[in-house]
Amino acid sequence: MYADAESALRGMVKDGMTLMCGGFGVCGIPENLIDALHAGGARDLTVISNNAGLDGVGLGLLLQAHQIRKMISSYVGENKEFERQYLAGEIEIEFNPQGTLAERIRAGGAGIHAFFTKVGAGTLVAEGKETRSVDGETYVLETGLVADVSLVKAWKGDTEGNLVYRKTARNFNPNMATAGRVTLAEVEELVEPGVLDPDCIHTPGIFVQRVIQGRGYTKMIEKRTVRKRPEGSRAVVS
Repeated sequence: MYADAESALRGMVKDGMTLMCGGFGVCGIPENLIDALHAGGARDLTVISNNAGLDGVGLGLLLQAHQIRKMISSYVGENKEFERQYLAGEIEIEFNPQGTLAERIRAGGAGIHAFFTKVGAGTLVAEGKETRSVDGETYVLETGLVADVSLVKAWKGDTEGNLVYRKTARNFNPNMATAGRVTLAEVEELVEPGVLDPDCIHTPGIFVQRVIQGRGYTKMIEKRTVRKRPEGSRAVVS
């Protein structure tokens, strides 16, 4: 257990390292750990994450400070600075189909060096990669991914590092927790061992080395979509 994100990152972060960061857009991201990473100023980072957050939010903070050298991701999304740096040649991007990215992370955590998949065969995704024909279908060889450090966010966790994720925030976090040589987890609610139902634990504590209780979450909505209430409607939204 560590008192805060800054102390949890101490001794773990260095220039040029490879980092995994859980979340999807701004959902389920380790906000406190990202803020501390930004404040620490580590540079030339290779970051494995589905995307790079929003402008000025999440990994977008690291982008604006030019702390990231390379992104391994599947989606540029709504992040204008990510797009600008890519088109200007200021950042390297290794694009992956989203399912392939998830499987590369899972494979890395499971000790699987590489696997064959049909996804991307015959497209730019397959350029420079080994392919193999099986039963008349072409498969592309993809390598597993591991990181020096994984940063994950959980809804609940105990002091032994057992983690439970909530709904959509489960996204990439569980696989990344297994694929980091060191995994740092921030949790919204911290409990003592034995409180969590063992059958509901998504990440066993054996995969987690450092834990903090996060604070001050903004929980932004990346893209808000609403519709007007019908005229005269007395509906109540609960």
